[in-house]
Amino acid sequence: MRKLVLCVAALCLSGMTAMAADDPIAVRKHIMDSVGAAAGLSGGMMKGQIPYSPAAGKSATASMMAAASSFGAFFPEGTDTGDTTASPKIWEDAAGFQKALDKFAADAGAAMAASGKDGPADLESFKAAMGPVFQNCKSCHEAYRIKK
Repeated sequence: MRKLVLCVAALCLSGMTAMAADDPIAVRKHIMDSVGAAAGLSGGMMKGQIPYSPAAGKSATASMMAAASSFGAFFPEGTDTGDTTASPKIWEDAAGFQKALDKFAADAGAAMAASGKDGPADLESFKAAMGPVFQNCKSCHEAYRIKK
């Protein structure tokens, strides 16, 4: 399954390669849009607003894994200005930002592994797998994102 996620991420990224060369900020935003969609689906299931399904749980987990595998590559020097909410702290504390990205990738990888082939069997398993991933989102946004 990890190979499948990486293949999907590679295909998505290959489609964005030209855009990335010209506008890594736009690519970051598209990746975060996919994270937002996965978080919305996950939150809806966790709150009981959307019926839980293992396939939907796997999809949300795979989206997080794809984002975690690619997101950090789109913060080259000079992309701290423009239409972005990326905090200058990303470039001032590059080691800290990389540590946050590494934790996101590790937790998303653990969630993928816990999901198994078909996705978490029930909502409680999904919550347990994705809880650390969402905690990463929160802590990274607090430290490395400008609130508007």
